[in-house]
Amino acid sequence: MPSFDIVSEIERMEIENAVNQAVKELATRFDFKGSSAKIVLTKPELITLSAEDGNKLKGIREIIVNKLAKRGVDLRNVDQKDPTFSSIGNATQELVITQGLEGNKAKEITAAIKGEKFKVSASLQDRQVRVTGTKRDELQEVISFLREKDFGVSLSFKNFRD
Repeated sequence: MPSFDIVSEIERMEIENAVNQAVKELATRFDFKGSSAKIVLTKPELITLSAEDGNKLKGIREIIVNKLAKRGVDLRNVDQKDPTFSSIGNATQELVITQGLEGNKAKEITAAIKGEKFKVSASLQDRQVRVTGTKRDELQEVISFLREKDFGVSLSFKNFRD
C-alpha cells in the first residue's frame, strides 16, 4: 500500500549556520561595539540571547531571526520565549526550535485528514504522522489539502512509497 510521512523538521546545519552568521554580524555591528551581547547555540534546538538591556536584546533577536529566515528555517517552528531581566538590567531570551510533531499538532493534522473524508488512514508514529492509502492519487490529494491549511508549524512530506 502506498504511504508517506508528514514531518516537521529543520536542518540542524541551517540553524548552526544562521547562528554563526549572526555572531559574525554581531561582532562587526557598530551599535554592539564594547557590548557583552551574545548569541549562543546551547543545544541543537535552543538558542540563547543575552544583552545589557532590552533594546540591545531586541536588536540581537532581529539579527538572529533575519538570519534564520534567510537560511530557509521556517519561523513557525521558532518559539520565542519571553525575555527575562535581571535586577541589574541584563536581559536574556531563549529561542526554541521545534523539531517533530508534538501530540496536539499531530492529532490536529490527523483530525483534519479524517474530517475531509479521504479514503486514507493516518496514524501517529514517533513524532510524525504516517498516511496510508490504496491509491497514490488519494495520497497526493491529502498532500495538496495539507499544503493549503496552516497548522502553525512547517510540514514536509517524505518517504512517499508504493
